[in-house]
Amino acid sequence: MNAAQSVAGRRRLSQAELDMIVTAHEKFVTGKQGGKRASLRFMQLSGLDLSFRNLTDADLSASILEGCRMVRTKLDRASLFGCDLRKSDMRQASLVRADLRGACLRGANLAQADLTQADFREGQIAIPHPRKGLDTLRHETRQGEVDEVNFSGATLDGSQFEGVSAFKADFSDCSLRGAKLAGANLKEANLVGAILDGADVKGANLEGANLTGAVMAGVDTSTARVSGAHMTGALRASTPEAVSKAQSLYKMCLDNQLWCQTGGKEGACARLDGEDLRPLGDRLKGLRLTAMTAKGACMVGLDLSGAQLQGANLAGADLRAANLRGADLRGAKLTGANLTKADLRQAFLSPLPLGPTRQTEVSLQGARVRYAMMQAADLSEAVLDGADLRGSDFTGARVAKASFRDVELSSVQGLEF
Repeated sequence: MNAAQSVAGRRRLSQAELDMIVTAHEKFVTGKQGGKRASLRFMQLSGLDLSFRNLTDADLSASILEGCRMVRTKLDRASLFGCDLRKSDMRQASLVRADLRGACLRGANLAQADLTQADFREGQIAIPHPRKGLDTLRHETRQGEVDEVNFSGATLDGSQFEGVSAFKADFSDCSLRGAKLAGANLKEANLVGAILDGADVKGANLEGANLTGAVMAGVDTSTARVSGAHMTGALRASTPEAVSKAQSLYKMCLDNQLWCQTGGKEGACARLDGEDLRPLGDRLKGLRLTAMTAKGACMVGLDLSGAQLQGANLAGADLRAANLRGADLRGAKLTGANLTKADLRQAFLSPLPLGPTRQTEVSLQGARVRYAMMQAADLSEAVLDGADLRGSDFTGARVAKASFRDVELSSVQGLEF
């Protein structure tokens, strides 16, 4: 199908016309007077700008959106069935449960987009007749295509990629928990640091894929094609030994809490260096773990929300996708820790007073804090020298007197120097 045929029968909208339709849709979504749901089926919209607009539940089926700008556009539950989205800019867009069946996204940028439960599978596409347009349609089954798409830092939990072609796609630092990737072509894809817990890769082509440091708990690669795949440092499920140790480690944490409650008279500081704490799940939530040490511990996905971790030593710990929302980390040592996609919203990372004239600052030196949620966190006087902060959101965070020497700041939000 050539370019002339692909636009046949599709009405070309101007930016002004599109803006009017979207404004009416936004009123519809928010229940305001004069609202009307956007029906943008079979439209020619290539090159137009939909950034920051709300198109929740809109119907854009079979439209051409090639090269469109849709930065932070809200497209939750929208129908993008059979759309041409090649080279579109959809960074940080929200596409929760969006219908992308049969869509072509080759070369699109979906970095940090939220694609939770989005559907990329094949779909039957209606092709307009080159001369008669929409009066005569033929139907063609097309597989979803996301070849060379940039999904870095995106959330794709529970998404459906069965049979999809994702050749050379960039899924680095993505969350793909429970994603359906059976039969997908992931040849030479970049899955470095991706969180694939419970993903289904039956019959998938992972030849030459880079899975270095990926989290692969519950991922069965026995029927996948993995020749030439790189899996150095990939994190598998907790060993039976780690699972059997969980209760004794939890007891140590409870002893730490008792030590805090009794001013050091009973209990003791927990020493969990190098331990796999994943089997503890959400049992550490809200606990008093002041001064505990968990250097180099595996804490991927742990729920530590509201935990008291003042002065804790978490140097080199793997805290990817951990929930530290509202946690008290004053004076904590997080040097070299991996906090990629961690939730640190409203966390306290300011100095810990040790006396009238002494205090300990939080150290995040050399830490990986990629795509982390740092909104409204208190980072006053924190030391972040040499940290990788790519794609993190510091909106509303307090950073007075914090040190940011030699940090990687590309795509960071909410920081102004």
